[in-house]
Amino acid sequence: MKIFILKYLKNILLGYLLIALHLNVVGQEKESKIIRNPIDTTKTYLNMDASYNRPSLTMDKFPVSLGGYIEANSIHSIENGVSEGLSFQARRLTIFMSASITKNIKFLTEIEFEDGGKEIAIEFAAIDVNFHPAFNFRGGIVMNPIGAFNQNHDGPKWEFVERPDEAVNLLPATWSNVGFGMFGKFNKDDWILGYEAYLTNGFDDHIINNEENKTFLPASKENDNRFEESNNGKPLFTGKIALKNRNFGEIGFSYMGGVYNKFKVDGIIIDEERRVDVFAIDWNTKINRSGTYIVGEVSFINVDVPENYTQQYGEKQRGAFLDIVQPILKTKVFQWEKAILNVAARIDYVDWNIGRFNETNTKIGDDLFAITPAVSFRPTSQIVFRLNYRYEWQKDILSNPASKTATWLFGFSTYF
Repeated sequence: MKIFILKYLKNILLGYLLIALHLNVVGQEKESKIIRNPIDTTKTYLNMDASYNRPSLTMDKFPVSLGGYIEANSIHSIENGVSEGLSFQARRLTIFMSASITKNIKFLTEIEFEDGGKEIAIEFAAIDVNFHPAFNFRGGIVMNPIGAFNQNHDGPKWEFVERPDEAVNLLPATWSNVGFGMFGKFNKDDWILGYEAYLTNGFDDHIINNEENKTFLPASKENDNRFEESNNGKPLFTGKIALKNRNFGEIGFSYMGGVYNKFKVDGIIIDEERRVDVFAIDWNTKINRSGTYIVGEVSFINVDVPENYTQQYGEKQRGAFLDIVQPILKTKVFQWEKAILNVAARIDYVDWNIGRFNETNTKIGDDLFAITPAVSFRPTSQIVFRLNYRYEWQKDILSNPASKTATWLFGFSTYF
């Protein structure tokens, strides 16, 4: 089945490339009919609009808009004085296609190829039915709106090669599931209020039964069956409310929760229902006078772990990241009229196990802290070249002296 799916998705990619080639040939003959739609910066968007607020390519009378982005980089890492040398990575190639089926009904899909095609995933494939700006329906494979990064994750939007640890190694980044829900926005003067609410398939026992040997939500992404059926018949609820002021930025409050374990088999109760509950707050703003951009996210996780599991499986987790980006030069560089040079810094923090050991009352470890200064160059807003230096401290569950890792990363990410 998986082999069939891989072949099917590769055929989709081949078809996309053939279409793009056709459009390019036609464009050379009739250039006026090719329309490249850049990211719309004239309107005020929320993070919930990230899926549609992307550059794309359209053509007169052609029903589908095409776009995508690619990320590639080099990496040199030293852990406790030991290095495996320099490597090059093809992180991901993402294709997205959208179409207006009829008036007020549209479809969008996002397909991601990771590590040179080693992993292929449909991250988003949903139909939107627009009844009113404040009341709309969405169904299909939807991106669960927990925090902000999960929806607004495109590589060209960020000054850092690595994704935030809080979003990747605590929350399951690009976490999507099959389901249905509603979304909408209200506008008044400089204020925008948006909401989303979905019922989807969700987590499974991999949260506490995984190769990490700890409570680890991202392990549930390995379960491809969540796109076919629920693990336990209990839907996962995800809801978010976001408030934005055009002068002060956006703040979002989100919640995701439900039963994660299989508690019934053939009608026979084999376990009690065990829940996972996630709370997240995200915030972003731009200081207009200096151009400084600030974005951050914090999340808290509660998991009902069985009593027969050891204390290395945390019942409470938390994490956060904060990015500060400062433009230092905006000028014409070669043929690029509005090139920008930025300096930036990121702080990452994750604690997979909050609490103390029952026997000794000493703090449980299993946490990570990292800081990443960065320099980035943007010939245009749609492409970024990034040089990062990441220094990380990670403690094991016993809080032994931290393992230290220093990593140089250089790469690029661009829409196309």
